[in-house]
Amino acid sequence: RLYPLHTLSVTNIPNSSRGKTSARSSTIPTPEGLQSRRCKLLEEDSPIVQAGKRQRQRYVTKVGKCQVNLGNIQDKKRFLSDIFTTIVDLKYRWFLFVFMMCYIITWVVFGFIYFIDAWVRGDIAHQGDPEWQACIENVDSFVSALLLSVESQRTIGYGTRMVTANCTEGVILLMAQSIVGSMIDAMMVGCMFVKISRPKKRAQTLIFSKNCVISRRDEKLCLMFRVGDLRESHMVDAKIRAKLIKSRQTAEGEFIPLEQSELNLGYDTGEDRLFLVEPQIICHVINRRSPFWDMSAESLRREQFEIIIILEGIVEATGNHCLAAGMTCQARTSYTEDEILWGYRFEPCMSLEKGAFQVDYSRFEMTFEVQTPAVSAKEQHELKELEQQEHSTLSLYWDHLLQPCALPGP
Repeated sequence: RLYPLHTLSVTNIPNSSRGKTSARSSTIPTPEGLQSRRCKLLEEDSPIVQAGKRQRQRYVTKVGKCQVNLGNIQDKKRFLSDIFTTIVDLKYRWFLFVFMMCYIITWVVFGFIYFIDAWVRGDIAHQGDPEWQACIENVDSFVSALLLSVESQRTIGYGTRMVTANCTEGVILLMAQSIVGSMIDAMMVGCMFVKISRPKKRAQTLIFSKNCVISRRDEKLCLMFRVGDLRESHMVDAKIRAKLIKSRQTAEGEFIPLEQSELNLGYDTGEDRLFLVEPQIICHVINRRSPFWDMSAESLRREQFEIIIILEGIVEATGNHCLAAGMTCQARTSYTEDEILWGYRFEPCMSLEKGAFQVDYSRFEMTFEVQTPAVSAKEQHELKELEQQEHSTLSLYWDHLLQPCALPGP
């Protein structure tokens, strides 16, 4: 009674921020904590749940954003050990803030040190004295020391403020600021270049069909969806794969939420590697190894799962086709069970016009209904085997009837 027969997926996990759960309590004695987790993950398969399936939480959104928030991370020092990736992964407003603060803090710190050095050596008190050998010339306040720091680090050099050879610490300080400034320039410029050149936005021009369809192709029941590339600069070495996200209960009673299983999109035949020049229909053959083997059109509406589609490829380099100059791009989308159309097929969106193939993306999402049995692939396979067996039996029967009777000898 604790586990319903209908296995639920991530979409039935309640939102912790709302603090609402519809799980029923169980009378089976279980350890504290484990029972509460199971009650949060499991909900009764009622019509109310079925009616609210369209408002449930997705694991991956249609635009490819993963709806998973990481919390209670104890060892946050790991992020500082990989400071380059941490800075690159920041949002642009925080990235620009870090970018500016690195330079501003350096200028202020070295400007303060210049001011303290000039004040201790008496350069500020002897301003205008022609006989005084100053260590730092024309520095009479903190603002002028700050200007000296900016001019030294950015190699501006207006010529009014400078470090002279009358003191050793001034020369060492200038060398230290030059080294630190070069290191900041290398890191910040590198982070800015990687941040701008990341192919994350390239995924916005890789589109997926809004729905999946299930129909017969080559006498096999197949699950199909369509992908396309809107740019004329194509993806190099594009590969596609699919994951099924579904919760299940093991034979030992263990509940596994968000279990990931692979959907074969032609890995063994190489069909998962795409030459994505025109929109292509990706096909998953529903066979014995498919999780949809014993799923019919009626049971599909009762199931709860999510199919994650991942398209990866190398962004074609500008002006050449060197793979070393490209960066890997990944586009994602997802399909839930209510976005799968049983008995439909995609309309063609390519035609031949004026000696070239023309792609009409206005027909990219269009589908049309075809005659498809509503039973599962397993039932269709068993029915086909039964028909073949009956046909074989009938052929043997007719062959026996048509066989001429043996005449008796003389």
